[in-house]
Amino acid sequence: MNEVAAGAVVSIAVELCDGQGALLQGGGAPLVYLHGGYGGVLAPIEQALEGRRPGATVRLHLEPEHAFGEYDAALLRVELRSRYGDGLEVGMEVEDAFDGGAPRMYTVTDLAEDKVVLDGNHPLAGMALRVSCEVLSVRAATEEELRRGEAG
Repeated sequence: MNEVAAGAVVSIAVELCDGQGALLQGGGAPLVYLHGGYGGVLAPIEQALEGRRPGATVRLHLEPEHAFGEYDAALLRVELRSRYGDGLEVGMEVEDAFDGGAPRMYTVTDLAEDKVVLDGNHPLAGMALRVSCEVLSVRAATEEELRRGEAG
């Protein structure tokens, strides 16, 4: 298998910029994912990579609804700091559930004397993104990878 298709393990180099072109992420380790709707990459990126071969580059502009969603102010919470114990710092992630909802990850965005501000949005929620992906390698997934639904 030498082109991106369902059941392929794909390695891509990704450069991520905001809507104005400021670099958010790039130059790190390649992203390796199982192609074919397993959720390893955003659906528009997966669609753009379909049929590509190693060496191919795709560039996309994604509006928030096609990337990490619109920012949801309802996912911003102010809670008692004591609920989370000692050692809480800005930037940390905590898992919690509120109002009978399912547990989700929250990022600590601010600390006050006895309060903590938690944000349940993805850090890139509400942002338009420019994405550049270069296909580095493509191989057939193993039976185990297909069974698990993820590469590696």
